[in-house]
Parts: sequence; structure tokens; C-alpha cells
Amino acid sequence: MALSLAACDSQRNSVGTTTSETTPAAATASDAQLAGGITIEELDAKYPDAEKAYFAGGCFWCTEASFTRIQGVEDVYSGYAGGTADNPTYKQVSSGQTEYAEAIVVYYDPNEITYDKLLDIFFVAHDPTQVDRQGPDIGTQYRSAIFPLNDEQRQQAEAKIAKLNGSGKFDQEIATTIEDYGTFYVAEAYHQNYYEDPTNPNQGYVQSVSRPKVEKVMKEFSDILKPEYRQ
Repeated sequence: MALSLAACDSQRNSVGTTTSETTPAAATASDAQLAGGITIEELDAKYPDAEKAYFAGGCFWCTEASFTRIQGVEDVYSGYAGGTADNPTYKQVSSGQTEYAEAIVVYYDPNEITYDKLLDIFFVAHDPTQVDRQGPDIGTQYRSAIFPLNDEQRQQAEAKIAKLNGSGKFDQEIATTIEDYGTFYVAEAYHQNYYEDPTNPNQGYVQSVSRPKVEKVMKEFSDILKPEYRQ
């Protein structure tokens, strides 16, 4: 991950309740300043030969780490999608008062992995049957959503949801929405690669919420993990 790391301003708790958010001393700059570090256009320029996928599946720390481990994924960035206001900050999105969801952009090599396979990973990396929440994280900002970039991605997403609903894999219907892409805003630097930051592995939320999701993906897709993540 290209962005530098700092302490996250969301200290999500580890119990099955709504989140508890505080701003640690390390995050002293304003959200607006931190959010202006890099744009999606600049990221696109870094990966000119890659294709993209946009997903929202609850806390972006979890989904970012899950996709980072997959062969063919060149990079993953956390951010905000599904809203209309310009330059949203974490504080604004986490309030639940915007249309934005915590989301990720996945840059991938289509010669190594397909969009269809990324959809498979997405539906394992979170619980797609929950409405406007993921575990302890409650609100529309934690909704399950796919943001297709073209008709082909939309059709594949619709077909995948229909297939899963008919498979009996889940006890409830898929709640994942398929939404217009709009604009993706890269989240503040201290959110990027949060799961991998060596200062965070014992953080309560990482241990109780993020790690089980990441390990589930690693187990189910062990055959396509990057070499450094194989057991």
C-alpha cells in the first residue's frame, strides 16, 4: 500500500454493540487536511493496465485486508462511495448523516483474476444478508453494496446475487444493493492498510471483528492467495 500510516481516528470497540469512536492524539490534523492526500484519478494513473472493482462491505479495514491477500490483486485502497457531497471526511461519513458507505477500490489484473471471482470473495468477506450494518457497526455507512463501473459488471453482480439467493448458502436473502458508481473518495491516510500496521494487531476491533473475516477469506480462497500469505 502506497500511503503512509498513522493511528486511526476510529477506535471501534470489540463487543457486539454499536461502535465507539474517538480521536487519538496521533490524529491531530483535521479530517479535511488528511483526506486531501491522494485522488482516485492519481491512483488510476498508478495502475494504467489494471481494472477496478468497487465494493462496500462494512468496515473497510476488513475488506481491504481480505482482498489484499488475493493473487492478481495489485492494490486496494479504502475510501467512501455512494454519496454526492464533495470530499467527504471520515467524521462526516461515520456520523451516518451522509449517503456514503465505507468502501474499497480493488485494482486487479484481469489476466490473473476475474471480476466474477472478486464477487465470490466479496460475498465471503462480509455478511451480505445484514441491512445497514456489519456486526457491531450499525448505519447506512456500513451497508453492503456493489458499485459497478459498466453494464458487464452490473450484469455479473446481478447474476451472482440471483445465484446465491437460489443456492441456499445463506439463511436470508442477499441485502446487497447495486448502486451507481458516482465518485470514490480515498479515505484518510491513517485508514489505509490499517489491518497490516504492526501497531494494530492487538487492537480490540481488529482481533474480534476484522481478523475472523480475513481468516475466513484466506481459508476459503487458499488456492489463490499471494505466496506471502500462504501457510
